[in-house]
Amino acid sequence: MKKLIDQFCRYLAIERNVSPHTVAGYRSDLTFFLSFLDREKVQADVGSISHLLIRRYIAGLYKDHQKSSIGRQLAAIRALFKYLLRQGLVSKNPAELVSTPKKEKKIPYHLTIDEVTTLVEAPQQEDLLSLRDRAILELLYSCGIRVSELTALNVGEVEMNERLIRVCGKGNKERIVPIGRKALEALADYLSARNTPPEEAPLILNARGTRLTSRSVARIVDRYIVKIATMKKISPHTLRHTFATHMLEGGADLRAIQELLGHASLSTTQKYTHVSIDRLMEVYDKAHPKARKK
Repeated sequence: MKKLIDQFCRYLAIERNVSPHTVAGYRSDLTFFLSFLDREKVQADVGSISHLLIRRYIAGLYKDHQKSSIGRQLAAIRALFKYLLRQGLVSKNPAELVSTPKKEKKIPYHLTIDEVTTLVEAPQQEDLLSLRDRAILELLYSCGIRVSELTALNVGEVEMNERLIRVCGKGNKERIVPIGRKALEALADYLSARNTPPEEAPLILNARGTRLTSRSVARIVDRYIVKIATMKKISPHTLRHTFATHMLEGGADLRAIQELLGHASLSTTQKYTHVSIDRLMEVYDKAHPKARKK
């Protein structure tokens, strides 16, 4: 089974061109399932794994895992058996008979305009790292890009004159995203302080002069969170949620937001429609005769 998991992960990385982060996630989930099979003393023959066994495994996860995590692990098992079925190593996909747990619908955290303004303007110094931090915060909020997309950018993928950025998203899908003027100014200041690096150079560098990692971006955001004094759970991804929320509140079309965020499905983008509820109530209170204050 371990060899089959290794083959599957190589298939994802080489033939499907899946990102290393995603491959690592599949490997982790499938290794967890493999540990369960070892504890259950399941025979080495992969064909002996039934949907009842997978269902028992999934049921055991409910104690310590969230539904989203359980659904992800089941998806990994399904994908593995789909691959094995295609290779002729099994005659059926037992995981297809196991239902996916329904996810809890959570409203994503987002910042108010005042909060996000305070956050992105928090780096006030003129040294190289402060200019970098300001550029990072401005880009995340202005473009709504993922942290992994930001850290993967090279200088040449930013069209300063056109105010556009060429982003490579999930599944190596490329999209064009506009940049706000404030973010463009912050980025221009940062690149100028780096003496205008060549196009093939990483756009964002760490203190050692190499490409910044997603984990480092999270630490940078944490450093400035104290400036906005909020009890909300803030992460770099919160700025992406905030971007989408403010775009929708400003009247942007949901499909346009889908394109900007790089969502494959509109249903993923629709989670941001919650933000219009407050505005609907405000409009209702102002417009409806029975809601107006005398």
